[in-house]
Amino acid sequence: MRPRLIGIGLLPLALAACMSAHPPLGLPDASVIGFDGRQAISPDCAALDQPSTLVDAGSGRPGMPFGCATYTNLAVMLARPADLAEPLPYAGADAAMAASAVRRFDENRIKQPNVTSTTTQSGQ
Repeated sequence: MRPRLIGIGLLPLALAACMSAHPPLGLPDASVIGFDGRQAISPDCAALDQPSTLVDAGSGRPGMPFGCATYTNLAVMLARPADLAEPLPYAGADAAMAASAVRRFDENRIKQPNVTSTTTQSGQ
């Protein structure tokens, strides 16, 4: 069984900014995202399946795993999944740096970002 951050109470705090309101009763919240110590684990969509009570031409309609796509995408988008368990401390805003950037923009003296490169790993 994969560890869940909800068991130690950290996931709701770590993902609080991702939720504008609590989900309706019976629908999943951010606790369906797991963390194995290295990466975020997307939810098991079969466990989130809500059976449909609607009937179409005598046949039952398929169930819907509400929230599965949303939380799967969120788990994949986490740049540093370890932040769920051990977030880095927030250093705070630097007002002087921000004002300097705005001034350079107003005066058309924009600093270009440093050149970086990225790599990808196939087979994941």
